[in-house]
Amino acid sequence: MIVKDIRASESNHWYTRDGVPQYTVPSKKDGSPRNTTLRDARTMNLVPSVTTVLGVAAKPALTAWLQQQVLLAALTLPKRDQESDKDYCERIIKDSKEQGRSAADAGTDIHASIQGHYENRPTGKHAEHVTATKQALRDHFGDVIWVSERSFAHEAGFGGKCDLFCAGSLNAVVDVKTKEFSDPAKVDAYDEHLMQLAAYRVGLGIPQARCANLFVSRSVPGLVVIKEWELEDLDRGWDMFMHLLSFWQLKNAHR
Repeated sequence: MIVKDIRASESNHWYTRDGVPQYTVPSKKDGSPRNTTLRDARTMNLVPSVTTVLGVAAKPALTAWLQQQVLLAALTLPKRDQESDKDYCERIIKDSKEQGRSAADAGTDIHASIQGHYENRPTGKHAEHVTATKQALRDHFGDVIWVSERSFAHEAGFGGKCDLFCAGSLNAVVDVKTKEFSDPAKVDAYDEHLMQLAAYRVGLGIPQARCANLFVSRSVPGLVVIKEWELEDLDRGWDMFMHLLSFWQLKNAHR
């Protein structure tokens, strides 16, 4: 297992066997970058990211949220005169996807500000979110040094990039999630979060590390909730992830 410091966005979910993100490859037409594909991964002997592997599992919470966005769009978009049912449905779906992209963009922006702080590259935005994140981590884990956006590849055939981790007297891995919430008591962590962190700590070479999700509210600046997983849950999460990895490798004929 080799770890590299990389700052590029994990948008295409592929890594070299020594832990370097391979999000794009040069196009044959003009050499401009294009998204890396499964075919490229087979040719270049790349490994999928943890999140790519997790993509083969059902995500009930995400599905429910997407359904809610469709219903909300339908409630706010009246049907036009002479508009066919097909066109009306397509317009509702399009609007719901735009809402989802807007939420994702807002989350990405906040995440970038938090990342910038820990990489000594402050963005000058989202001061309340950043300050609350710093305080929550300090209160929960103590005064430690966090490393941001560390990428890795593991010999089992997966790679990834971790939001925050520390290794030494305290071994810990933290994944930052942004979401809409105003009540800390109603913030839930799911099996997909557990499997992601369990894979990250093994991939980073600290298999006994403490792991937590840090949820940052998009709707209430300064509201942050940390959910730490029990060690027995992380062992279960690792087992689940490895079964998904085996399924992904068999399904895609790529190890």
